[in-house]
Amino acid sequence: MRNHLFLFALIASILASCGSVKKEDITYLDADYTASAKEPQLNIFQPKDSLVQHDVLIFVHGGNWNSGNKETYSILGRNFAGKNYVTVIPGYTLSPFANYDQMTQEIAKAIKWTHENIAQYGGKPNRIFLMGHSAGGHLVALATMSPNYLNNPDYIKGIILDDAAGLDQYSYLQENPPTSDEYYDVTWTTNPEEWKNASPYYFLDENTPPILTFLGTKTIPSLYYYNDLFHQKLLEFQPEAKLIILNKKHVAMVSQFFSPLSSRFGEIQEFTEGVQ
Repeated sequence: MRNHLFLFALIASILASCGSVKKEDITYLDADYTASAKEPQLNIFQPKDSLVQHDVLIFVHGGNWNSGNKETYSILGRNFAGKNYVTVIPGYTLSPFANYDQMTQEIAKAIKWTHENIAQYGGKPNRIFLMGHSAGGHLVALATMSPNYLNNPDYIKGIILDDAAGLDQYSYLQENPPTSDEYYDVTWTTNPEEWKNASPYYFLDENTPPILTFLGTKTIPSLYYYNDLFHQKLLEFQPEAKLIILNKKHVAMVSQFFSPLSSRFGEIQEFTEGVQ
């Protein structure tokens, strides 16, 4: 079984690589970096068709805010490039070397860098979509929706939440106070006001870019609960917002994008093409 999965991933990677060009390890931070041993960088995956400019998709990985690596998602990046998105995958400093605010600041800088530079890679700087899985969903939502970071720039055309975590940490952490386990006391601090500042739920309003949500029925129960709560509030501002529920576990919600044949790509294309 493992051999079959490896062979499938290898074939998918080869097929995807035929339709994209990868630019690796591009620095996006604009100041001296001292938070951890290695400065975060980003990768770009360009469609082979360089004669026209394409919509841009920035994908931010998850990993409970303390793990994960942009390199794990190269197949995802190539697959989106194969669907004619210039795809940007940034790394970011993980806990305990950064808290949620520092991570979100870095993602905001990656977004700004993309807006300022992506035209030279074949992307449309005023057609940027953000996508994040798990912790990455939290970071892209917070960076866009909170006035502490990007203040809802009009070049961000939409957000795709893929089994996003951390949408209402204010409520979650009141019931589950952060401890040193998983470095949550560092990631979130022990200040309830910070928990509210960290929660995209409290920044939903009429300025929120269009959101498409994917949610797994077999995901972490608290994650499912807060995604549903978030979506119900989102409907107050975006009555047509889609919530696509899939019979999958949390990790499978992102690994599905490792197959270029996934129907999720079509759903995302329909979403982005519908945004003016």
